[in-house]
Amino acid sequence: MIDTIIFDLDGTLLPIDEDVFIKKYFGLLSVKFTHLGIQKEKFIEAIWKGTMAMRKNDGSKSNEEAFWNLFTVEIGFKKEELEDMFIDFYTNDFDLVKDSSKQNTLSKEVIKVLKKKKYKIVLATNPLFPRLAVEKRIAWAGLNKEDFSFITSYENSSFCKPNLNYYQEVLEKINKTPEQCIMVGNDAKEDMIVSTLGVKTFLVTDCLINLDNIDISKFENGDFNNLVNFINKLPNL
Repeated sequence: MIDTIIFDLDGTLLPIDEDVFIKKYFGLLSVKFTHLGIQKEKFIEAIWKGTMAMRKNDGSKSNEEAFWNLFTVEIGFKKEELEDMFIDFYTNDFDLVKDSSKQNTLSKEVIKVLKKKKYKIVLATNPLFPRLAVEKRIAWAGLNKEDFSFITSYENSSFCKPNLNYYQEVLEKINKTPEQCIMVGNDAKEDMIVSTLGVKTFLVTDCLINLDNIDISKFENGDFNNLVNFINKLPNL
């Protein structure tokens, strides 16, 4: 029986312009470290390489370890010399990137309905960011971290989307089988690939990402209004 709804964040619960987000995010983050004599271009390149290390992670370490192991080599500083500045950035400066996103009041409605129906709600965002940054984006969406029984971040994950091991890891951590879950996301590849494990899916099309031109008709899909209708039809538990 389905009793768990797994949500993607960016482009799903949080409508976002990814190009604007990346430009503003990297711009602000790189400025934070210029006083150390780190050139902006070198810093951004190191961030990208650290990100790729997480995307290629084989499960032998956390994504946090994968990122820092490569990032520190590229940038020439130790983690303990930089970590507090990253924390300060996400605490105080990251909200300046908020205007690359917008709230969708229907996101709150969906969460409210699911809580009332007693479903377990999980947030499975691609774990490329620390928990603090994920919690900030949850707040941008007008939601609370307490809405979710489990939230992926780079600290608690060892794979990334679209690696099926990422979803296997999530299922293990929440102690659920594929048949107990529905995955809701906006990426036809990175989110919907979980269907191959037997997880039922819903593809949200408002901020659709479909770089591989996948035939989305094979997935339950529609805009957020359709998702609301879909959620409303789920039985109470």
